[in-house]
Amino acid sequence: MKKIDGTPKSIRELFTGVKYTIHYYQREYQWQTKQIEELLSDLTEEFFEFYSEADERSKVLDYGHYFMGSIVLTNEENAIIDGQQRLTSLTLLLIYLYHQLEDEEERAEVLQLIYSKKAGTKTYNIHVPEMPERFDVMNALLQKEYMDVSKHSETIKNIYNRFYDIEAIMNDTLPKNTIEMFKDWLIDNVDFIRIVAQTEQDAHKIFVSMNDRGLSLTPTEMLKGYLLSKIENDSIRQQANDLWKKRILDLKGLGKEEESDFIKNWIRSQYAETIRERKKNASPGDFDIIGTAFHKWIREHSSQMKLLRSKDYEDFVLKQFDKFSHIYLDLKNYSTNYTPGFESVFYNGNRNFTLQFQLILASIDPNETKEESDKKIKLISCFLDLYFTRRIFNYKTVDYSAIVYNVFLLSKKFRRKSIVELLEICKEEIGEMEFQLETIDDFRLNGWTVRYMLHILSRITDFIETSSGLPSNFTNYISREIKNPYDIEHIICDHHDWFEEEYPEKETFDRHRNKFGGLLLLPMDKNRSLNDLTFDKKLPIYFGENLLAKSLNKDCYINNPQFIRFYERDNLDFKPYSLFNKEALLERQELYEEIAKKIWGVEQLDKQIT
Repeated sequence: MKKIDGTPKSIRELFTGVKYTIHYYQREYQWQTKQIEELLSDLTEEFFEFYSEADERSKVLDYGHYFMGSIVLTNEENAIIDGQQRLTSLTLLLIYLYHQLEDEEERAEVLQLIYSKKAGTKTYNIHVPEMPERFDVMNALLQKEYMDVSKHSETIKNIYNRFYDIEAIMNDTLPKNTIEMFKDWLIDNVDFIRIVAQTEQDAHKIFVSMNDRGLSLTPTEMLKGYLLSKIENDSIRQQANDLWKKRILDLKGLGKEEESDFIKNWIRSQYAETIRERKKNASPGDFDIIGTAFHKWIREHSSQMKLLRSKDYEDFVLKQFDKFSHIYLDLKNYSTNYTPGFESVFYNGNRNFTLQFQLILASIDPNETKEESDKKIKLISCFLDLYFTRRIFNYKTVDYSAIVYNVFLLSKKFRRKSIVELLEICKEEIGEMEFQLETIDDFRLNGWTVRYMLHILSRITDFIETSSGLPSNFTNYISREIKNPYDIEHIICDHHDWFEEEYPEKETFDRHRNKFGGLLLLPMDKNRSLNDLTFDKKLPIYFGENLLAKSLNKDCYINNPQFIRFYERDNLDFKPYSLFNKEALLERQELYEEIAKKIWGVEQLDKQIT
């Protein structure tokens, strides 16, 4: 291997006047919401370690630096061998900051780190000529334009969705008056080590040597060693060891780091008493330390956890670890497989509400029966479905960093409570929420709600059908794996000129067309075939689809007694339409709002424990 060059670089230095490329055989941009949440949490917490409202802006130059690790490049083409995920995510963060800044000079400073122009041609800091759609999605985000990414590659979908994750998280995390100073700190005080190899082969050797060497014990392995060392009886210690090994193997079968995620959720839910406040010089709390070093936290808090004698450690592994890991495995199964009786766990999992595991585990008493635990799982998962949906309908983020503090407080309230106590707490929490279901009349499809709209329309469609005696088809409605997945259908076509009399301004037309009540679910092939058809041409096709679509057609109200009994019993104003205009859309919006109140009403909580 030839000599390598490694130098520290700020984000400003990495992105100014530099273009990076990605070879065709490199993996896709794969980051999910979880990784974005962790990145933004790390960056904002570090920034607020130093920030004070009293600081002059120039003070930011004295703030501490944050190390983002290394990136590995080839000298020949500046190709990224290691670092694509982080560099792409930081570019999306820069685009977010560009949109938040109001001063044109400040925006221009950020803009030059995102893209540059040469001979009239724009290229982004990560330039992949073989993937022109990457340019398109970055352009759409920079212009804040809607882009249908459903037909694109994993990279394009993830880039688009992660930007809106960033927007939702940062809007709730970063006060408006800190934007400029955070921007200054980010581009000049966040550093990488830039490692440049002379050849691509050398770059790959460096990558392997950095990531594939060493056999350090994991926190899970260190925790196991500590717990077993405290058990005096050889036979019981062996029993505990066998149980631990088997259950950790089961957890690892769920995916990478699942055994670690389980232990964090378990210990946080049952024992954490404090969490770090978001202010300068705030100390990490139990919640934070458990997230990074749970093995050390347990050793240091053994007395608080009532781990005093050998028997305590025996019970901790053979009873508590056994019970909570078993429940966690069940929860992971319910979250990915639609299971009658535990539907709400699946609904939350489908919307990536991973915090449900911690809150459910908090309610569990180690000494209760399986029947009691199952009722708590149903109750708490239903509560979270109601809680999160209210936030979504009110355009409030449900991303990890925005609600983790509230979930921590709820965990302490729920901790080992009886079912009767939990029901009362859940009802109080929903009743006292700032956000309720009365604002659905303004709910519509946009760049932020698109990630939740398919789920909500699927729930409504499934509710109508199951209430009318039809089998549940929810899993097919939300699946992206079936051959012909469902898409969101606009009842009103994207032809402003057809509706100018009712909507003189296109902006108003676009807002109304995207209203909740103007949307349906259709299989992808049919959805695309209807793009330019008028409503009267669509009606016969709607009649051949799901019941929500059928209900627009007058034939749906003939020889359909179960459907008619359902909507009359529930006082829902279903009606057919021969013309779908502004009045019809607003009527339909009101109908959807009433259906939503049936699905997500607080009375659903009582049904979980009967």
